Amino acid sequence: MHESIQLGDMVFVSDGGEGIGSVREIRPEPPELVIYIENAGDFELPLSAVHGVHSGKVVLDVARLQPRLREATRHVRDAADPSYQARGNGVDEEE
Repeated sequence: MHESIQLGDMVFVSDGGEGIGSVREIRPEPPELVIYIENAGDFELPLSAVHGVHSGKVVLDVARLQPRLREATRHVRDAADPSYQARGNGVDEEE
């Protein structure tokens, strides 16, 4: 599994869910990753806490996460502006 993880891969807590961060570093001994979690910073993660890897995605096994990292995954979008709405497809819209 370690061989298929690449720097910059997106990190998820569930397959099909929203990305919560990215892989910043891959350490061979002990086998672990440094992952960046949005709104929380960098965390060291043992490879045993990775549930799966495919298509540039690293899916975590939430049950194996340390409590501080598990809590950080719950607050990824806290700093997002809830009133923000993306504009349409580039066509001028009436306000």
